Amino acid sequence: MARGYKYFEAIEKHAGLLGFFTAIMVSLGGLSEITPLFVHAATVEAPANVKPYDPLRLAGKDIYVREGCYLCHTQMIRALRAETERYGHYSVAEESVYDRPQLWGSKRTGPDLARVGGKYSDEWQRLHLLDPRKVVPESNMPSYPWLEHESIDARDIMARMRTLRRMGDPYSDEDIAAAPAALEGKTALDALVAYLQGLGTRFSANPAASLETEDAP
Repeated sequence: MARGYKYFEAIEKHAGLLGFFTAIMVSLGGLSEITPLFVHAATVEAPANVKPYDPLRLAGKDIYVREGCYLCHTQMIRALRAETERYGHYSVAEESVYDRPQLWGSKRTGPDLARVGGKYSDEWQRLHLLDPRKVVPESNMPSYPWLEHESIDARDIMARMRTLRRMGDPYSDEDIAAAPAALEGKTALDALVAYLQGLGTRFSANPAASLETEDAP
């Protein structure tokens, strides 16, 4: 026992060795936690009722990312009672299978938006984006008036759809060819509202299902 302790003592007194072995143990522990997640992520499949974004919502998602909306709003409802009672059914990987990048996040300056689709009217969403304080007086959200006059480049969206198809999204040639007609006369504001109104509606979670983990830490 005493002789074995000498080795531990030598490591503890040598900062370089201690750092080296600590890094090894942390790496092994991290791999044991992360590797199963990557394996599971590769096997996630979209349910039948979850479809890739249509051209207008795809454009809206790009605008949502471009304007930094994800920096203040999460799209991840955790399996905690306080969250499910406020926002709705907790988030699951299957509903975000076509999100590249996924926007679950962890920072909430504003409320979680995972289930915001259909909660407010299109007109409310438009007014909220143009002048948030008209509908929520205490809001500290910035205004986005330029979106109302910004057009959408259909060629860019078609190129994005082709790229996403190579990554596995089931867009057909007909879907891509129909994009210009779907985007004709639409503005960036229309696209962002369409994206917001679709959040949480592509996945029909069963609210009666038992939330066995909702009280988990």
